[in-house]
Amino acid sequence: AVFTKGKCPEDGWDESTIELFLHELAIMDSNNFLGNCGVGEREGRVASGLVARRHYRLIHGIGRSGDISAVQPKAAGSSLLNKLTNSIVLDILKLAGVRTVTSCFVVPMATGMSLTLCFLTLRHKRPKAKYIIWPRIDQKSCFKSMITAGFEPVVIENVLEGDELRTDIKAVEAKIKALGAENILCVHSTTSCFAPRVPDRLEELAVICASYDIPHIVNNAYGVQSSKCMHLIQQGARVGRIDAFIQSLDKNFMVPVGGAIIAGFSESFIQEISKMYPGRASASPSLDVLITLLSLGTSGYKQLLKERKEMFSYLSSELKKLADTHNERLLDTPHNPISLAMSLRNLDENSDAAVTQLGSMLFTRQVSGARVVPCGSVQTVNNYTFKGFMSHTNDYPCAYLNAASAIGIKKQDVDTFLKRLDKCLKTSRKEIKKEKNVDEISNFNTSSEQLE
Repeated sequence: AVFTKGKCPEDGWDESTIELFLHELAIMDSNNFLGNCGVGEREGRVASGLVARRHYRLIHGIGRSGDISAVQPKAAGSSLLNKLTNSIVLDILKLAGVRTVTSCFVVPMATGMSLTLCFLTLRHKRPKAKYIIWPRIDQKSCFKSMITAGFEPVVIENVLEGDELRTDIKAVEAKIKALGAENILCVHSTTSCFAPRVPDRLEELAVICASYDIPHIVNNAYGVQSSKCMHLIQQGARVGRIDAFIQSLDKNFMVPVGGAIIAGFSESFIQEISKMYPGRASASPSLDVLITLLSLGTSGYKQLLKERKEMFSYLSSELKKLADTHNERLLDTPHNPISLAMSLRNLDENSDAAVTQLGSMLFTRQVSGARVVPCGSVQTVNNYTFKGFMSHTNDYPCAYLNAASAIGIKKQDVDTFLKRLDKCLKTSRKEIKKEKNVDEISNFNTSSEQLE
């Protein structure tokens, strides 16, 4: 099935089989031919044996100077690896929920630069356009991807519904009418995000994009691991318009940082994006994800998705219990399937410093990935000022802490995090109590002096 259909095997291969397979591919590259005589400037020579072994002697990379998806005659093995990886990844995207996706390719850039490549491709289709409509999400790389491509982001503030921050559909449509559809490059929406922001209303946005003939690019950074996020993309493409959706390799497939998948429903448009990439590219991200998916198989990847979902339910219920014991609450964000948020009102009432200090305390206790978000912090990114940065809105009602159930998380991670968070919150409360007592004594002494 791997060679004949380009699909991920149902059962994972063992390491020796994968290594044999990679060595078979490598001997098809000219740099590994016995008696090869290279007289060009790029002959796949490697000085270090360690480097050669790390890459399984697949040294030529992928693509040709004019097209990242083109076959390189002197690197038949690397070219086959590239085609096979793209085909297997497409199979996994369908398995994860976007059944009608027709084309994708692995690009050796992380999500932000991959978004930039999509915007630059659209520039040739819409030469008048200078704006990108962007429902606000406080994450720097997706914002900078628009600036780097030379466009002006039009920030659409979210609306607060209960605890959730949701897409303001009316504001999106009003802005399209005000700016003129021909002046808008695309709508740039988001699925996976930190609570209390939830995935954008993709179906409604896709319908608007179809009716105004505006392209729609979706930042699906860590959404492959969520059936909800993938369902939103599938539904958006069914009822309206989605031109491309982009996801990170490291966040969804547990490989090193450095690659992303650009996918869509029009094979010709996805090919246009791949042809826009200048020059050939590193095969390293493709190699990493191919090895990972061959070792997992579809059954192994499905199991990881199932475990992640179970751990989300467990994290949610246990974090709610912890919040209750500290007179806080788990924010109600049912539309976010990966990230959770717990209020920090008791710390916030005393000072921003107490909230920020909690983040430091968790980090020094080796809790990574938990975000502590104070109220009202201001951040300037590329000359754009965001009020309430990190909270996805100008004035969220309270400070809060984020935790996520991402692919690969274990019960031990959740239990250890909750134990350490509990200790940190208790320590913070003690310190606040001490400060209050000191202030009371100080106020009492001041009052006594005044009486005397």
